[in-house]
Amino acid sequence: MSVRIRKAVFPVAGLGTRFLPATKTVPKEMLPIIDRPLIQYAVDEAIEAGCDTLIFVTNRYKHAVADYFDKAYELEQKLEAAGKHEQLELIRNVLPASVRAVFVTQTEALGLGHAVLCAKPVVGDEPFAVILPDDLIWNRGAGALAQMADAAEATGASVIAVQDVPREKTASYGIVATDDFANRQGRIRAIVEKPDPADAPSTLAVVGRYVLNPRIFDLLEATGRGAGGEIQLTDAIAALLQEQPVNAYRFQGTRFDCGTHLGLIEATIRYALDHEKLSDAAQGLMQDALREMGVTELE
Repeated sequence: MSVRIRKAVFPVAGLGTRFLPATKTVPKEMLPIIDRPLIQYAVDEAIEAGCDTLIFVTNRYKHAVADYFDKAYELEQKLEAAGKHEQLELIRNVLPASVRAVFVTQTEALGLGHAVLCAKPVVGDEPFAVILPDDLIWNRGAGALAQMADAAEATGASVIAVQDVPREKTASYGIVATDDFANRQGRIRAIVEKPDPADAPSTLAVVGRYVLNPRIFDLLEATGRGAGGEIQLTDAIAALLQEQPVNAYRFQGTRFDCGTHLGLIEATIRYALDHEKLSDAAQGLMQDALREMGVTELE
């Protein structure tokens, strides 16, 4: 698999029930961090890694993501007529001209593995990436997927992003056991979905970034329904690593779990403090808010 990935799959068919009532009409992938939705950050990361085909696996009711990446003729005309050229360029450049977006419908909510399998006709027989937009990864250098794509190209192995988590939180993640972990990566010898802390083989948790060999599609087709009656991507990866190398990769960057309220808040704060135009004002507002709450010192 020593070739560069060109295609990225975005499973965006979920209902986002944690964020109801906001997600009754707005998909969670469209929730904003400052002035861009989560899906834009994920797309930018894929493009930076070299992907030119973006495959969105959605459901029949969610149109907002497709609308976001489509042209908005009336809005563009109004902005152009008003001379608002900076805003016009922002909405015209959500996708570069060299990048295409493909939308695939997941007809049943049968889990992440099934969502990935839905992308098979578009991906074909080549390595590809999977990005979960809920996992927003902030880094001043190369994005997490670009780091992983480099590793996959160099080693020829599938690559899965991991981060260290407290042992008491292993039941919330897929957990991997690795051999010879060095230079940010190691070969996976076992992967377990949400193990109890006492049974977890390590504290390396799987994060929503994958670079996968297309063999995973055959294994997904052969995988029965697992936990929750769903087709689990973890089960297919467990089968894949019995046939070929699959490496865990500890990326450089900070991951925010934007599938939770606190994660979304934390990401918003971090991006505000790192924003070229908003940083000073955001810092001042936060300090004022803390003082109003009687917080005089930060530990």
